[in-house]
Amino acid sequence: MTDPVLSHLLSDREGFVTRLRDLVACPSVSTDPGYRDGMAAARRWLIARLDRLGFHDAREIGAGGHPAVTAHWHGAGPAQPTLLVYGHYDVQPPDPAEAWASPPFELTARNGRLHARGVSDDKGPMLLAVETLGAFLAAEGRLPVNVTLLLEGEEEMGSASLPAILRAHRGALAADAVLSADGARWRADLPTMTVATRGNTAMEFSVRTAAKDLHSGRYGGVARNALHEMARLVASLHDAEGNIAVAGFADGATPPSDADRAMLGAIPFDVAAHDASIGTSSGLSTPGFLERLWLRPTLDANGMWGGYTGAGGKTVIPAEAHAKLSMRLVPGQDPARCVEAVAAHLRAHCPPGVELAIRPTRDGTRAYAVPEAHPLLLAAEGALEATVGTKPLRVRMGATLPLTDIVRGLLGIDTVMFSFATADEDFHAPNENWRESAIAEGFAAWVALIRRCGALTRADLAPFRRA
Repeated sequence: MTDPVLSHLLSDREGFVTRLRDLVACPSVSTDPGYRDGMAAARRWLIARLDRLGFHDAREIGAGGHPAVTAHWHGAGPAQPTLLVYGHYDVQPPDPAEAWASPPFELTARNGRLHARGVSDDKGPMLLAVETLGAFLAAEGRLPVNVTLLLEGEEEMGSASLPAILRAHRGALAADAVLSADGARWRADLPTMTVATRGNTAMEFSVRTAAKDLHSGRYGGVARNALHEMARLVASLHDAEGNIAVAGFADGATPPSDADRAMLGAIPFDVAAHDASIGTSSGLSTPGFLERLWLRPTLDANGMWGGYTGAGGKTVIPAEAHAKLSMRLVPGQDPARCVEAVAAHLRAHCPPGVELAIRPTRDGTRAYAVPEAHPLLLAAEGALEATVGTKPLRVRMGATLPLTDIVRGLLGIDTVMFSFATADEDFHAPNENWRESAIAEGFAAWVALIRRCGALTRADLAPFRRA
């Protein structure tokens, strides 16, 4: 028998795409103040849509940064669980704009995919969740569980003000577990559930070698070049084999176990095909590749600049150079300690006569893993299996969802990721895209999951809540 909620959703597929087009047209880039109006437009759009779908008290809540949008429906009764359903409406900058095949904030269909900035990360998957919940209210007049929606506006900035939002609105956001529409699937050809993520932190640093840029003919050979000094410092962060060479960086890190390595070896994965898809050559076997991707920390330079970078040439010796670094962390690593270890390394390797300025840019997020027997995880696995016909494989993610660590620490609850984005959809890059097939599949899986959640009680989730 056809599910009435799913039928309602599928009958309005084109309406869903139209609404997604309207949402991605709001240029909600959180990191750039120039997009403040686009952020506000996205919030207005979401609040209006939540009101229309029948949620209660749709509004903005903030704590000094970009506000989040919340709403709720708590008509399932006190014995039923309350799920905090999460997504984020902010997106990455579209730069470089010239690399896009179509305008970044205009939804464009091409080769079975929808292209736009934020369509995969996270507006499409977020809207799947919102519309599914609304369809229960439209088709049946109720949801089988209590729901609070939390649609964040700073995920792409490391969720900077989310802890303050949770503290200020702890009562309104209280829940038994988090169900996240963010946290992309690993692959389109293999049903998976992502059960763990790496942590994250970042920093910037600058070097100065002179009071001003200098003429490369008059001062070349006698004046220090800030770009050269910067390049040496960045190169010193790793050894010749690419291993992190920062003393103390891995302190406390949990090394991969034999069971971890056995799990990695059992996962079907074509490293050569992956390398070819991004134009690189890792030279790794499958277990070694996945171990580096999921179970080992990283330290990466995300940007380096200084001197003249415009068209043509300008023969100067730069007086300043700058770099941005990010780190992905594994269980046991403390973000603040990792930043200090890198800072100490830079100070130790900075030569006399070179000024060094270091700026941590975020508090950081610890690595996270959902408990293996969590009832919401089991429900999500069952829903996905019922949708695709295959039991999903549990995998990890090399990226970070800051929410997971933050709500675990402040609300004492766990997060299950149920996203219908896929890792190969170029989020954070030009030509971000989202498979059109994810719409029907996502609707079916979300309906199946919400129905399974209706069979849970608060007592089922109580053993997994922390005080």
